[in-house]
Amino acid sequence: MASEETETSEFLKNRRGPEKQEENSDTTCGFWRFKGPTLQRFASENLYMVIYGIAGCFLAIAFSYFNGTLTTLEKRYKIPTKITGIISVGNDISTVFCSAFLAYYAGRGHRPRWIGFGLIILAIFCLLMLSPQLIYGPGEDALKLTREYGESIDHTLNGTKRDEALCQKEKPSCEEDQEPSDFMPIMLFFLAQFVCGIGCTLFYTLGLSYMDDNSKKSKTPAMISWSAFLRMLGPAIGYSLASVCLRLYIDPFKEPLITNKDPRWLGAWWLGWILLTVILLISAFFVGMFPKEMPSARARRIKAGTGVESQLGERSFKDMVQTLKRLAVNKVYIYKTIGSNLYFFGYMPYWIFTPKYIEIQFRQSAAMANMATGTVALGFSAAGILLSGYVVSKFKPSARAMAAWNCVVDYLTVAGIICYIVIGCEPSDRMNSMATLSAGDSCSASCHCDYVHFAPVCSPANETYISPCHAGCSEKLTDDLGRASYSGCKCIPSSLAPNQTFPDENQFASDGVCPVDCYDQFLIYLAVMCILKFVGATGRSTDLLLVLRCVPEEDKTIALGIGSMLFSVMSFIPSPIVFGWLLDSYCLVWGKTCSTKGNCWLYDTSSLRYTMNLVSAVLILMGSFWHIAVWYYAKDIKIFDEEELKDNPRKEELTELKEKPIKSDTN
Repeated sequence: MASEETETSEFLKNRRGPEKQEENSDTTCGFWRFKGPTLQRFASENLYMVIYGIAGCFLAIAFSYFNGTLTTLEKRYKIPTKITGIISVGNDISTVFCSAFLAYYAGRGHRPRWIGFGLIILAIFCLLMLSPQLIYGPGEDALKLTREYGESIDHTLNGTKRDEALCQKEKPSCEEDQEPSDFMPIMLFFLAQFVCGIGCTLFYTLGLSYMDDNSKKSKTPAMISWSAFLRMLGPAIGYSLASVCLRLYIDPFKEPLITNKDPRWLGAWWLGWILLTVILLISAFFVGMFPKEMPSARARRIKAGTGVESQLGERSFKDMVQTLKRLAVNKVYIYKTIGSNLYFFGYMPYWIFTPKYIEIQFRQSAAMANMATGTVALGFSAAGILLSGYVVSKFKPSARAMAAWNCVVDYLTVAGIICYIVIGCEPSDRMNSMATLSAGDSCSASCHCDYVHFAPVCSPANETYISPCHAGCSEKLTDDLGRASYSGCKCIPSSLAPNQTFPDENQFASDGVCPVDCYDQFLIYLAVMCILKFVGATGRSTDLLLVLRCVPEEDKTIALGIGSMLFSVMSFIPSPIVFGWLLDSYCLVWGKTCSTKGNCWLYDTSSLRYTMNLVSAVLILMGSFWHIAVWYYAKDIKIFDEEELKDNPRKEELTELKEKPIKSDTN
């Protein structure tokens, strides 16, 4: 750090006239009234790495908070799952349209201020997510379940109307909800996601290129790893924040008559967006304080003979076309993009659907599934990122060595996904099949259970039925502890002789799914998942370094922007849709409503496990072949500067030996 300050001070002494004035404006911290010598000492790449990583953590919190509250939004605004899928890819759609242009033109300006502007846009995203609550309030359905509304649950259940969960003698009429569907909340949520994509494009493409341009090449791997480590804290915090907010009722100032275990419970999903808006605005202020170029980086650039014109000159549309042509013929960049797209397409379901996969395959609670996904595996991912950053910074491997490791990561990932296929829970598979058979027999058909909500019950023979209606139950009983049970369940096989008429104790059912022990299989799955998280994380820094070094300095930002756009078009948008359709295709029991088939309650877990994991493994395996091509063509890529290689004498000797055959080949 001292050497950098000396280098910077010598550079400043040699600057005169207009050049000194330009240097002062481009390398000065702050803006407006927030500038001066006190702030100038904070103009360091290390502090930028910390601030940028913390801001990335806040952004990750917002993403994970949205995912954690998504099901509550569906219940509150009666949004079908297929519509929420479209909402969730809104940020990727905006990325497609704006990433290349924003990365190209904004990359030539004051990048920290553009990044700060991106964070302000993300704060607007949070406000748009909050706006339906401000416009529509908690909703009539939620208010009816509060003591202040003056309506009790007991009055509803003990009325003259027969409980629709029980066996019905006549086919009930299907009545639509009295409140008409309102598409305005859907439009606001989609607009919020669309705006979010613009902010994310500015944050990621400009932030990474600014970090790389303003730090020594030897420091870049460690800085990328540390900033990624800080960002990875976001999902754990975001899911925890969602858990805390959803434990409160949607109107915290009213007393609910139900508990948060009731399916009608609506949590305070909107509270977190207030906090996220504030912290994103604060982070935008601090990121925007950094100079257009670090003083130490400018000193190194001038010393190396790189002029200001070439680095910060204005760009035209013609220049952008030339840049795109250069990228199109860059084999390493093209092959790396294709291989990464196949990897992302195949691995996307494990980023989005892992909590759901754990719930349906191993019968774990949503809390346990989210804890395993957001916290347990996080530690292994963080360890992988930090270890890879240390190894790359310490040993300075060649581009080919990094590309080779990325291939190894692909094959280890394929092996782990194949292990997922054999890690299943046979009792869970059998229970789903038996529940489905009970739904299609003639006994349950006579009870007219078409529109009965999913409310599983368990028979004395440890067989699960979809609802008391599907079990043929005619009466509901409640004990002193409030636990429900059902009697007169004619669809449960009787142990009595045909001529006996008194009640059969076997034709009773208890509320809830029959207990299934899949905990050991879940632990095995969790162990494999943690190993895969660790292995996959070790390839993040090497993967990004190859992209940053395989293109010229002036094309770095646009290369990241084009890559982001291609990932959205080829992976991030279609993959959730394809694998969502795949999940639905193995649904056994739907929550049928008057107009739609609703959401899925039970899956063919065995077939789903084989198909989903095999498709993912094949896609990642296909991507590994393109990464082999990257390894072949990466032989001439220089990851580190020559001066930095001199710090490692052994590395310098190896580099000199490798240069001779390369020169002879070109001749």
